[in-house]
Amino acid sequence: METTPMTVEGARKLRETVEFLKTVERPRITAAIAEAREHGDLKENAEYHAAREEQGICEARIKDMEYQLSTAEIIDITKQAHIPADERKVVFGATVKLEKEDGTEVTYKIVGESEADIDKGLISYKTPIARGLIGKYPDEDAVVVTPKGNVNYYIVEVLYI
Repeated sequence: METTPMTVEGARKLRETVEFLKTVERPRITAAIAEAREHGDLKENAEYHAAREEQGICEARIKDMEYQLSTAEIIDITKQAHIPADERKVVFGATVKLEKEDGTEVTYKIVGESEADIDKGLISYKTPIARGLIGKYPDEDAVVVTPKGNVNYYIVEVLYI
């Protein structure tokens, strides 16, 4: 079985979501199905069919998330926090402060695919920018190959938080 990397925080959030789906959503949907059944003929009962569809989606989400957790290789980057700041290399789970060519600064945390959320600064380790940064150290330049062309970044700081 192939494992996929996941941060400790990503695994925690996934477990919480699975727990919510099982303890809150699943019972709510079951109650909606029972209520819709009381309305009579199931062939033409839109509420019943909608609730059954919602149940299928919920169960599929639970199954998918449980599979992700079962195949996850949970990586705790904080165990590497003892490494001096100037010797920290960009790796999975690291938070990287970058300076773009135009002088603006951005911060990204390199995470697993299911955790990625660019609006929160979380990028998948499979993205071009993450691939271009992994293995680099602070005070290095990184050239990131993107579909729109090469982008240059300066690595200001690498954090293991």
